Amino acid sequence: MAGPTSDFWQARFESKQTGWDRGGPSAQLLAWLDKGLLQPCRIAVPGCGNGWEVAELARRGFEVTGLDYTPAAVEGARATCERAGVKASIVQADVLSYTPVQPFDAVYEQTCLCAIHPDNWLRYAQQLGSWVRSGGSLFALFMQMVRPAATQEGLIEGPPYHCDINAMRVLLPESSWIWPKPPYDQVRHPHLPQGHELAVQLVRR
Repeated sequence: MAGPTSDFWQARFESKQTGWDRGGPSAQLLAWLDKGLLQPCRIAVPGCGNGWEVAELARRGFEVTGLDYTPAAVEGARATCERAGVKASIVQADVLSYTPVQPFDAVYEQTCLCAIHPDNWLRYAQQLGSWVRSGGSLFALFMQMVRPAATQEGLIEGPPYHCDINAMRVLLPESSWIWPKPPYDQVRHPHLPQGHELAVQLVRR
């Protein structure tokens, strides 16, 4: 499979090279929650890492399933939930093959897509489509990480991989997802000053 392997991510967690980790839940997740746009339901968090968002959602009454295929991430997410005194299902699984028992009401997608090699994006998009019930939502933060070698020479660089919004609209088409009109909120990352995320809520048709 193209792109980073589980061993790659395991080594990053073990060596504490986790620059994407904010040390707490994303400000955009908190904004969606505080505005009431995301309310208690069955929700999945793919690529959950250390589980900050999983714990926050569980604390607010959600039935949460956190997914990661790296043992260190699963261990970290479970520890985060334990420290927070909340319960959530943390599953070690490959998001490209994971099948839930029943569709989720929502998926919170932040750090997974941009960590997957673009060769696997179509499969992941198909997975998201099968995970979310009709009328459910995909709360997505699309990483904007433009690199000169990509625009000038067509090289694929990452992770994190640049999630061009036009590519995202092809990957998650209007025939399957209702897109809101742009512009979309920009979310800055304290440890990734050269990039930002675009926050978008898609609704499954």
